Amino acid sequence: MTSAEEWNAAFKVRPIHEYLDNSAERFGDRPAADFMGKVWTYREMGDLVDRTAAGLQAMGVGLGVNVGLCLPNTPFYTIFYFAILKIGGTVANFNPLYVEREIAFQARDADVRIMVTMDLKVIYDKVENVRKERVLDKIIVCPMTVCLPTIKKTLFSLFKRKELAAIPQDEAHVRFEDLQTKGSKPKPVEIDPEETIAVLQYTGGTTGVPKGAMLTHKNLCANIEQMRDIFEKAQPGEEKMLCVLPFFHVFAMTVGQNLSVILGAEMVLQPRFELKMLLESIVRKKVTLFPGVPTIYTAINNSHETKKYDLSSINLCISGGAPLPVEVKENFEKLTGCILVEGYGLTESSPVAAVNPLDENRRAGSIGRPVPGTKVRFVDIEDRRTEVAQGEKGELLIHGQQVMKGYWKRDDATAETITEDGYLHTGDVGYQDEDGFIYLVDRIKDLILCSGYNVYPRVIEEAIYQNDAVDETIVIAIPDEYRGQSPKAFVKLKDGHSLTAGDLKAFLKDHLSAIELPREIEFRDELPKTMVGKLSKKELVEEEAAKRAAAAA
Repeated sequence: MTSAEEWNAAFKVRPIHEYLDNSAERFGDRPAADFMGKVWTYREMGDLVDRTAAGLQAMGVGLGVNVGLCLPNTPFYTIFYFAILKIGGTVANFNPLYVEREIAFQARDADVRIMVTMDLKVIYDKVENVRKERVLDKIIVCPMTVCLPTIKKTLFSLFKRKELAAIPQDEAHVRFEDLQTKGSKPKPVEIDPEETIAVLQYTGGTTGVPKGAMLTHKNLCANIEQMRDIFEKAQPGEEKMLCVLPFFHVFAMTVGQNLSVILGAEMVLQPRFELKMLLESIVRKKVTLFPGVPTIYTAINNSHETKKYDLSSINLCISGGAPLPVEVKENFEKLTGCILVEGYGLTESSPVAAVNPLDENRRAGSIGRPVPGTKVRFVDIEDRRTEVAQGEKGELLIHGQQVMKGYWKRDDATAETITEDGYLHTGDVGYQDEDGFIYLVDRIKDLILCSGYNVYPRVIEEAIYQNDAVDETIVIAIPDEYRGQSPKAFVKLKDGHSLTAGDLKAFLKDHLSAIELPREIEFRDELPKTMVGKLSKKELVEEEAAKRAAAAA
C-alpha cells in the first residue's frame, strides 16, 4: 500500500464507550480526572459509568432516547457522556450559560425530556424553570460537593451554601446517588457505529436558527483516531491534558475529553477560564497537553502574572475555534518552549479536519494539512460546484468519516451543506498550496466587497496584529456609498500601550493595499467573545447596523 493510500484509508470504527472500557482495563490505577485536587482513576471512572448506565436504563434511556447534558467541566460530564452512549442513547450538549429561552428552544428541538445538571443555583434554577414549562419530564441532579476534596467540600458547604439550589423531593427529580443503586452494570446494547447518533451538537447559532449536527459513533470514533495519529508522540498513560475549554463545545469534547480517554491521559478539569487558577493547575499537575483557543493563549502571553509560573512541562498545544495570529503562536512558544499549532474544524466534522504537523514542517499562517482519511477540494464561490485550480481561492469542501450524518430534522439544510458525493461545504474561503497546506482567507459570509474586489477581514486582522500595541482585533464590513462596502477595525490595546487611529493607519500602509485599509478604526476596552472565548463579530455587526439605522431615521 502506498503512503497516499495509507493516508486515505478508512478507520476501523467502534462504539465510543469502548475506548473508556479499554482505558479502564489498561490504565485502571492511573488518574483519569483531577477536579480541584480530587482525583478519580480510570477504574473508578469506569465503575461509575457502568452504574450510571444501569440507572439510566432503569429510567428508560436507550436507543433513540436523547438526554441533555447541561454541565460545566466536572467528572459528571464524562460519567454521563459515556454512560448514555454505552446504552445506545444520544447526548445533547447544552451550554450551562444559556438563558432559559435558549435551553427551552434546544430541548424542544432535540426532543430532550431528561436533563442532567448540577445543584448549583446558577444552572439548576434555569433548567427547573424550563421543566415547569413542561418541556422536560425529569432532571437528574449532580451534587457539587461530590466533586470536591474533603477540605474544599467543607469550605464550600460553610461559605457557599447559598450557591446551592434546594432540590425538591419529587418524581421529577432524580439524584445522582440514587441513580447508582440500580445495578453495577447495564444490560448490553447492540450499537451500529455507522448509524447510531452519539451526539446532537448544536451549532452556535451566530447566523439563523441553531441546528443540531448528528454525529454518529463512527464520526466521533474516526476523529479521535485521526487525532491519535496526529498526536503520535503522545505517551499512552503518561500525559496530562488541561481541559479548560468547556466539554459542551465539540472541540473540547473531542480533543480534550475523548482524546484523553483514548490516550489514558489525566484530564485536569477547569470549570471555567480563570487565568491564575489555570496557571497554578499547569504547575501543580505538570500539564503536558493543552488544547485552547487564541484568546486564552493571548491572555497567557500578555499577563504580568505569567512570569511567576514555570510552564515548561507543556509539550504540545493545538489551537482551534478561530484563526491563530502568528504573533500569538510565536510568543507562546517562546514563553513555554512547547509546540503550538493551528488546527481547523467545524461542528459538522466532529470537529477536526486539518492540523499543522507537530514538527519542523509546520507553517505559521496555515491551518495545516487535512488529517488522515480526509480529502478536500476547493470550488467556485459563486456556483459552489466548479473546482478551482490549485492555488486559486475557493470555498473549502471536506470529505471524511468524521463528516456528520446530517442536521437533526432539517433535510433541506443537510442537502445544502453535504454534496451528493459526501463532501461538506464549510463556507470558508481559502486555497491549498502544492505541498498540501491549506490557507484560509475568510468565511464567505464575512467577505467585504469593495468596489468589486473581494477583501478578506482575516488578512487585515493579521496585518493589525503586527503592531506591538495591539492585543485583539476584529474587522467587519460597513456600508460605503462609493465602494459598496469598506472594512472597519475594532481594536483592543495591550495594557500600558497607546495608539491612535492615525498611527495605526500609517502603520498599515506598509502591510496592506489601499483597498484593504480600514476606513474606520474604533478602540475598545473589550471585544465581544462567544461562550468558549472566541472573538465574535456578530455583536459588532448588529451594533453597526443599529447605529446606521438610527442615523438614517
